[in-house]
Amino acid sequence: MRIADIGRWLFALAFVTLGLLSVFSRDFASVWQPVPDGVPGRAFLALMSGAVMVVGGAGLLLRRMLVPASFVMMVYTLLWLLALHVPRVIMGPWHEITWGGCAEIITLVAASWVLYASAATPDDKPYFAALSGAHAVRVARIAFAVALPLIGLEHLIYAKETADMVPGWLPYHTGWACLTGVAHIAAGLAIALNVLPRLAATLEAWMMGAFTVFVWIPMVMATPSQRFAWTGLAISTVITAAGWIVAASYREVQWLSFSRSRNQAFSPLSPPGRG
Repeated sequence: MRIADIGRWLFALAFVTLGLLSVFSRDFASVWQPVPDGVPGRAFLALMSGAVMVVGGAGLLLRRMLVPASFVMMVYTLLWLLALHVPRVIMGPWHEITWGGCAEIITLVAASWVLYASAATPDDKPYFAALSGAHAVRVARIAFAVALPLIGLEHLIYAKETADMVPGWLPYHTGWACLTGVAHIAAGLAIALNVLPRLAATLEAWMMGAFTVFVWIPMVMATPSQRFAWTGLAISTVITAAGWIVAASYREVQWLSFSRSRNQAFSPLSPPGRG
């Protein structure tokens, strides 16, 4: 199985998990979907939100449904970003934590867009030329790149809180918190500037995966009955998968290439039904 398919499968399964948690709890994803308690019909809206994630995630698993499913998830995550996170940034522009939360959702929009832009052809429905093809993939990569420094700054500004999540068997917790923050920033700049973008995106995906394996899986094992732990694991997994999707879009680029024109290349996904 190709790395592109592994990223897509993880992305899909993490969304399905988040959706099922929302459906069964009749609540939104904690922290990530800060819907006020007083919103009319909140439980019903949470149920519908969960259903979209379940159906959209399941659709991403099927090659024949990849185009419509990735389009739905792109629109859904964009609405999620604009309705829930951008207002928080506007209301509290000096609180980096709101920017960090916004950036995490941007990674989901970018990954969904990469999937749609790489797979959609004029024969597919829905098809929007402006959102598909090589140019659209490049814009989605830039969106992903812009998000990474914001996540990195969150690690640096909230170094103590980040350090508290570093596994106990590792020394120098604050050092690791700062190192990962700097690494996020460096990866974002490398991708945005097309300097070793494939290597930067791949290392970023591996780092995100390390958070999932060493922080959230042990937390779920320690507190398997807590919804918060499962939500955190699903959130970390879907961000990791987003990183792998973006990294896989560079599979036609040389690992150590400094050529801006070559670094913008991408290989469309195989047609539906052939993957």
